[in-house]
Parts: sequence; structure tokens; C-alpha cells
Amino acid sequence: MITAVSKALAQQIVNTVHDICGRDINFINKKGIIFASTDECRIGTFHEIGKEAADTLKTIEVTENENYKGTNCGVNIPVTHNGLFLAVIGISGHPDDVRSFARLAERITRLLIREQELGGTAHSLSEKKRFLLNSLTSEHLEMPEYIFSVLRDFYIEESTPKRIIIIRLIAEDSSVTLSSLETKITRFFERLGITLFCDYYPDKFIALADAQTVRKNMDAFKNFSSENSAHLQIGIGCEADIWQLNASFRSAHTALANAALDSTSLSLFDDLTLEIILSSVPENNRNEYLAKVLSGLSAEDILLLHTYYEEGQSLNRTCERLFLHKNTLQYKLNRIHRICGFDPRDFKDAVILYLAVRMQEY
Repeated sequence: MITAVSKALAQQIVNTVHDICGRDINFINKKGIIFASTDECRIGTFHEIGKEAADTLKTIEVTENENYKGTNCGVNIPVTHNGLFLAVIGISGHPDDVRSFARLAERITRLLIREQELGGTAHSLSEKKRFLLNSLTSEHLEMPEYIFSVLRDFYIEESTPKRIIIIRLIAEDSSVTLSSLETKITRFFERLGITLFCDYYPDKFIALADAQTVRKNMDAFKNFSSENSAHLQIGIGCEADIWQLNASFRSAHTALANAALDSTSLSLFDDLTLEIILSSVPENNRNEYLAKVLSGLSAEDILLLHTYYEEGQSLNRTCERLFLHKNTLQYKLNRIHRICGFDPRDFKDAVILYLAVRMQEY
């Protein structure tokens, strides 16, 4: 397992990113010493904020040049891999101007480290995890005898039902990095005794867990997703036999898609109803349905329908949410009826329109 970024690799990364953005970039070790930089004069010097970022594993942005020793205005992002500190990447410039380039350098580093790790040891622990998850979630299971032997390495009992869990990372907040989220997720799974999980570049974690473990720890999942709702979403698939986990894998994707649609941080497949049908409709059929039902309607019309049905077709509540007079709302509903031919207030037509609104969101 790789636990450090080599000087050669770090120098390669800083030069590559520098060619893109023209900014000075540093790689800083745990002691705060710059060991690779686009500015050769800074190699071997102390970087105060880099040391603090390494100690706290938090991104630190600096807006003034003279406040810290050996530090210029810029962004400093700590990078971890498999929960271990690798380096701090510092990029010079106003944070608003260079933040995206710092994240680019972080992503490049993580990707190259993974490539080195996979190339270095053919049977490493991380590769075994990836092989197991890829095999168990595939349409056709191959090499069952070997899979059975590898399962024992992770203390996984094949006779009990399982669930697939997918976590999507959302690192939009400048104070949160993919590395720090990776560390949080790793510790969370380890706390629950989930041993088989793997990150999938660039923004997903996939895990296999005993169904009983998930049931017993649903409160922990809810708390974890709530605490990190701004940075990740979790989809939990249906229960399945370990040799039929492709079904759980597909349903976990459905749950994750629902989490994104409903702007929630946790979605359990068992709680879904209509979403199961919507997720199974082929794209070409979905497009034909939408063209037939919503043709001629504007984005404003569709937003009105969405709100109207979300409020249980209550005129009063819809008017309150959209700041409309009741007569204006009635006029708009009549106009929608004239345009598309479906009356939003008629039960059968309302079902058709509601399905179209939800399908468009999907």
C-alpha cells in the first residue's frame, strides 16, 4: 500500500498543473517542508500553513501574504489515501481564482497514486476489494470458487442476505476535500464492521454489508448522512443473496437517483414506490411519453404542476407557495389544459401529468 507521494511524482504533478494555470504549486510533507515546487527556491523551506493543514487534515485558504511563515496567499489542500496522509498541495493566488486548480491537482494525485498501487501489487488488499465488488455486482458471476476463497479474507459469511450501499461524494464546499470525505466514510464503515468497500474514481464509494448490519444501524446511517448532507448522498439497495447482488446493485443506483431528485442525503430502496417504475423505463420510451404529454408546456407550467401535485392539488397551498391569486392559478391550470389536452384537476389526466412531471425529473 502506498503511503507517500514520491518527489518525482509530485514534481510531475506540479509541473503539469502549472502548465494549465500558470500558478506556483507546492507539495508539502507532514513536517511542513516543501519537497516539490514550481519555484525551485522554495524546495526544502518551511511552509507554516502547510504544516497546519497536514496536522488538521483540513483545507486552509490564505488571503494575505504576510500572515504566516513561508506562506503566500493561496489554497492548501491535504491529500489522503486509504485514510493515510500523503501530502499537502499548496497553490499560490487568491483562493477564488485558484481553488479549482488546487482541486485538480488533488484529483490528479489521487488518480496517479491509485494507478501506482494497482500496478505495484497484483494481489493487494485494495485490488481484492475491487475485484470482489466488481464480480459480485456483475450480471454474470465468474470464478465462483476463487470468489468464495477471497470472501473469507474479509470475514464475509456467504449464507446471509446482503445489501449494496453506494455513496456519491459532493465536494462543492471549498473547506471539504474528497480526501477528507474518504477518511470519514472509511471510519464510518469500519465502525459498523463493514469490511468490503472500495472507492470508485472520481466520486463514489461502493460497499457490501450484511442486511442485518444495515437494519441494526439504520439510525447510524441516518445520522451520518444528516451530518454530511452537504457533501454526500447514500443509496441503499434491496436485500439479496450474495450470488444475486446485481439486483441490489441496480436498486442501490435507483435509490441514489431518488436521493438526488428529492435533495435528500439518504434513500433506502425499500421505501421507494413510483421511483422503481420510473427507473425501469427505457430512455427512448421516456422521451416519447414526455413529448406526448408535456408538449407545448413551458418550464413555468411544469413548475406549477410540480407544486400543485406536491401540495395534493390544494389550490390554497399552491397559491401560497407560488404567491399567486386563486383566480390566476385557475387561469393557469385552464391554460395548461388547452395546450396539452390534459386537465390537471381531472383524476385520470392528473395521473398522466404527474407521471410526466416525475419522469422529467428522473
